[in-house]
Amino acid sequence: MKKKFLIMLIIIGVVILTSAITYALTGPFTEQHKKPSDYKIGVKYSDALQSDKPMLALMYVDWCGYCLKFMPKYKTINNIYKDKFNIVMINAEDPANKELVDDVALSGFPTMYIIDPKYDNRILLNNAIYMDLKKLRVELERYLRIRGLLDQVPQNVSEK
Repeated sequence: MKKKFLIMLIIIGVVILTSAITYALTGPFTEQHKKPSDYKIGVKYSDALQSDKPMLALMYVDWCGYCLKFMPKYKTINNIYKDKFNIVMINAEDPANKELVDDVALSGFPTMYIIDPKYDNRILLNNAIYMDLKKLRVELERYLRIRGLLDQVPQNVSEK
């Protein structure tokens, strides 16, 4: 009888402990994100187009599990690069973004581009790069170095 009682107490203790840990990790004190659009990262696309800074544009859809999984990394990128890039989230299913989505011919989600309105340049970043934060940072720094060189070229130089 004592043995059964002790086993029951252990089981109840494990259930309570597991519940407490789960509540601590997912309770009201943590940020809940059920879809990518729950993240409010960066600036609006229309505002980024008006800027001289290049933009890092993430195209996503709310039903995409990979998009949701990527959002914490994108938030980190925003924190690191918000002074050098306009960080933009573009919902590919929003009718307001239809023209842009059609123009870039998306084939999967998430899709990330460096878009530079100043030089009318658009670079597709491969998902093997942007899923690895270290590789993504290397590519972003490379782009900034090249853009810095372009910024040094006099704008009034005419072609021969």
